[in-house]
Amino acid sequence: MIGSLDTVILQQLWWILASVVGSLFLFLTFVQGGQTLLWQVAKTDVEKNLVINSLGRKWELTFTTLVLFGGALFAAFPKFYSTSFGGAYWVWILILFTFVIQAVSYEFRKKPGNLLGAVTYELFLFINGAIGILLIGAAVGTFFTGSNFTLDAFNRVTWTSPLRGLDAVLTFNLFHVAFNLSMGLFLVFNARALGAMFLVNNIDFAGVPELEKRLRKSCLQSFICALPFLVIILGYFMFFDGFSFDQNGVVSMVHQKYFNNLMEMPLLLVLLLLGLILVILGVFLTSFKTSKAGIWCGGLGTILVGLTVFFLAGFNNTPFYPSKADLQSSLTIYNASSSHFTLTAMTYVAMVIPLVLAYIAHIWYSMGKLSLADVQDKESY
Repeated sequence: MIGSLDTVILQQLWWILASVVGSLFLFLTFVQGGQTLLWQVAKTDVEKNLVINSLGRKWELTFTTLVLFGGALFAAFPKFYSTSFGGAYWVWILILFTFVIQAVSYEFRKKPGNLLGAVTYELFLFINGAIGILLIGAAVGTFFTGSNFTLDAFNRVTWTSPLRGLDAVLTFNLFHVAFNLSMGLFLVFNARALGAMFLVNNIDFAGVPELEKRLRKSCLQSFICALPFLVIILGYFMFFDGFSFDQNGVVSMVHQKYFNNLMEMPLLLVLLLLGLILVILGVFLTSFKTSKAGIWCGGLGTILVGLTVFFLAGFNNTPFYPSKADLQSSLTIYNASSSHFTLTAMTYVAMVIPLVLAYIAHIWYSMGKLSLADVQDKESY
């Protein structure tokens, strides 16, 4: 049945699957967001231990999902992988570095006699949550603003900027810098709001009621900080030119391309509005009510917004990785994909994804809430 699917259908299917994994990663960045809140909300060592151990139980999920997202892109769209990871390597090296120091921090922060001290590892966690997510957001921003590369007839990539991906935030085009940085900063502050929602849900605050109050307050503060960057992102989608290709694969600039995508694919407009409403509801439940369910509303809303962003970038004759140096080198889900055989084989493998998700959900719920007694364990982070 799957083997009989047309190549175009498989290409679209795999962009949807990659988008789902990428959007799930955006939800799981509540771990990184929570790490940036540590010094703001935790005033004692006990409160620090509660925050770090609550997040430490979930940090592998974020990293694993990021690797899965990269793996899906590598297998389904290898030309993108070789172009971006082979050309814009400085930004990806820095992102990877922030995740390496995150893993090191959870492993060694409480080790007796560690050379750097607990504060240094807490700083590493902050760097991962702030710089790492900022750079990931800027990289996603280049799906809309474009990158500085060309491809020759043999698909060999030439990067026309010595910054090797860091030009996403250091280019002289102020509009592109504003958008890419806004995408990154929005993800940072949204992750902080999600982190506060998660910690409110996951920690038993018996004995530390002030920690809960500070977390609920920080959720609202982070959301308010995210709003200006959301306005910039939506404004860019509404008014600025975007990349498009015709039936012959010729790429050109089109006025208000991404706004046109929203209008021509009304389901995306529904997903965007519903996602934003759910995020707002999550903030409301966490900051103005005593509910602990905000993370589920905010998390689902983040996933829906993420799906909207990825679908805007890849569907409706839109290059998902445009080239500013040479429009015709731009990558689409059609010219960057694997062969029909590879996509088919991968689709069969992808059928086990629901089982993996079910296992993750089982582990999530089996861990339960974190209490003061749990952080007194010698094996705590």
